[in-house]
Amino acid sequence: KQGKIFRLYKFRTMKNDAETKLDQLLSNDENAKLEYQKYHKLRNDPRITRVGKLLRKASLDELPQFINVLRGEMSWVGPRAYLPSELPMMKDYDQIIHRVKPGITGWWQVMGRHKISFVDRLRMDEYYISNFSILMDLYILFKTFFFFFFGHGV
Repeated sequence: KQGKIFRLYKFRTMKNDAETKLDQLLSNDENAKLEYQKYHKLRNDPRITRVGKLLRKASLDELPQFINVLRGEMSWVGPRAYLPSELPMMKDYDQIIHRVKPGITGWWQVMGRHKISFVDRLRMDEYYISNFSILMDLYILFKTFFFFFFGHGV
């Protein structure tokens, strides 16, 4: 919130030197580079460990973020927490998104998740902030519950 950087807790799901491996992959694989530029993630990311795939599939890698909620750094629902390295790509959206605390779950997570481009993710976070309501948060929590426990949304 307000551009303040904090330590976000997550279970490690990637191999050591993941950033170095990402740089190597993107410099050697044009398709991976284009995918990463669009989504800021890779569908078949070779940096993710076997256990990491399981944790991510069930969204269990994000459980430690409850510590961030207890510390007042995050909320249950809100825009995603962006990496400091993503700030230059956020353009003017950072002014809107950084006004509120990031959330463990949010609008883009329940409305598209991995199918959403980085720019559309920013737009969805801006939409959430501009249209915030308790009812919208309850809807997001409801959809998150179904995704978490049943592996798909409603």
